[in-house]
Amino acid sequence: QVQLVESGGGLVQPGGSLRLSCAASGSYFSTYTMGWYRQAPGKQRELVAAVTSGGSTNYPDSVKGRFTISRDTAKKMVSLQMNSLKPEDTAVYYCNAVRVIFGTRYDYWGQGTQVTVSS
Repeated sequence: QVQLVESGGGLVQPGGSLRLSCAASGSYFSTYTMGWYRQAPGKQRELVAAVTSGGSTNYPDSVKGRFTISRDTAKKMVSLQMNSLKPEDTAVYYCNAVRVIFGTRYDYWGQGTQVTVSS
């Protein structure tokens, strides 16, 4: 099992920056694909960034060039640097860990952290 705890959310003005962190505990952290998702009121949860165990990253067009995901395997940490924030980035952000072993998907979520972009 993996336990995930997010931190770093808050209120920021449009154009500002925030850095989210996710601390993981448990085994085999290095084997998980780590991701950040967000969910705004009335909307579905969506992926905003992911990094594989090999270090490959993936971003949707909505955040590409503004958000950067990174992982520190030794510290079992994943971070999301968010720059040039927009009001539409307002959401609860969730850390996710996923891996598939012998056809079985193991999927873990943090409790979420609120990000509000507003003047």
